[in-house]
Amino acid sequence: MKKIVTLMSVVLIGLTAKAQEGSQGLKGTWFATSQFGYQQTKTADEKNTSLSVLPIVGTFVTPSVVVGAGVGYINIKAESDAGTAAKTDLIVIQPLVRKYWNIAGSLYFFGQAALPVITGKEKESELKVNQFGLSVSGGFDYFITKNFSVEFSYDLANFTTTTLESKNGEKTTVTNFGLAHVANVDPFYNTALAGSNPNLTSPLSFGFKFLF
Repeated sequence: MKKIVTLMSVVLIGLTAKAQEGSQGLKGTWFATSQFGYQQTKTADEKNTSLSVLPIVGTFVTPSVVVGAGVGYINIKAESDAGTAAKTDLIVIQPLVRKYWNIAGSLYFFGQAALPVITGKEKESELKVNQFGLSVSGGFDYFITKNFSVEFSYDLANFTTTTLESKNGEKTTVTNFGLAHVANVDPFYNTALAGSNPNLTSPLSFGFKFLF
């Protein structure tokens, strides 16, 4: 038993040293990734769909800390048997910071804090949408090679302030805080939105990362 414990200790020390050695080489490394998010909900004859694409560029300022920014696109559509009720095209700008922890071998866990700014218009009613907030998420990053990885992330907490401005100039502002919630956007963007969750992004996303 003592020999087994000693052997396991040696293996763990070796893996830790290897992870530290590999992470040391990431300082100053740049990366490019694109996160994709998709969500669809159906209620009776109504269907709400949210699609997001967010290219991100960043750099490792330390062996385990990343700073970066993303500029992307969000499309939200509400449909029913009567046709399209709402269609919204949004632009998102998102500075972010990440912290990585090695779990085992090529698998890493990361925590991320971001400041997303979202703006756009709902085409059917010409409703202007502006949102800014703070998003905290966690995820897993698996390095297939030293220059390529696959990552998955999930929202843990969000604070958002959303302003909706109608065609006649009337404004509605909604402030929201949620823990590990699912995005829910009122398909008709009326004053009832104040009673729902106006987060405009998908809670689950995945992407491919290239390091150079």
